[in-house]
Amino acid sequence: MITQNSTDFPSQVIAVIPAAGSGSRMGSRKAKQFIDLCGKPVLAVTLSHFQRCSLVDGIVVVLSQDDVDYCLREIVDRYELTKVLKVIGGGKRRQDSVRKGIEAITNSCRWVLIHDGVRPLVTSGLLQRVITAARDFRAVITGLPIRETVKEIDSQGRVLRSIDRRYLWLIQTPQIFRWEDINLAHQKARAHGWEEATDDAFLIEKMGIPIKIIEGEEDNIKITTPQNLEFARFLISRHSQ
Repeated sequence: MITQNSTDFPSQVIAVIPAAGSGSRMGSRKAKQFIDLCGKPVLAVTLSHFQRCSLVDGIVVVLSQDDVDYCLREIVDRYELTKVLKVIGGGKRRQDSVRKGIEAITNSCRWVLIHDGVRPLVTSGLLQRVITAARDFRAVITGLPIRETVKEIDSQGRVLRSIDRRYLWLIQTPQIFRWEDINLAHQKARAHGWEEATDDAFLIEKMGIPIKIIEGEEDNIKITTPQNLEFARFLISRHSQ
């Protein structure tokens, strides 16, 4: 039985998995991280990749406080996710939940690997590439280069200019940072009201720390709508074939 009070953390790479979303855009009474995805809850599928990755030493899952016991029972224990060290309640925003996950780790951890709980198609290969890249860079994120034309518009929907897409990327998770860097960044964000962060790398940017981006994976989609869910099911069925 995994308890939510474990404090025995490995010293290297700990994954923090925020999964506190409500699923309002899914049109479902069940939170999106618990919706069935080809026989398993979305979150269970996501965590299974971290369980299998040999470079991940432990996992902290952050979700709504009301879902903690359910997650421990129906996901962590049921699917024997032995790398899960803690399941804790999060905050109102993703930013708050990630901060709480980081605070649950001691500074004996060297690296924090952050990944959205509703990106279940991440692969062990991508996790390994990100972690390996962290040996040479202080902060590493994943993304995809934009392949279509991008235009900036005004508030009336009128085109202002075309933007050179060669320098634009769509950002994904996983993202990996040194524990001391990302912990300090979140503490500063809380103290100074940096509330506009759409991902954790934004806070690292505010700290003036260089960030390396490596190419992610097209299939590493985030499930936020019924269409995303159906596409994820299609991708899993295609891979199984």
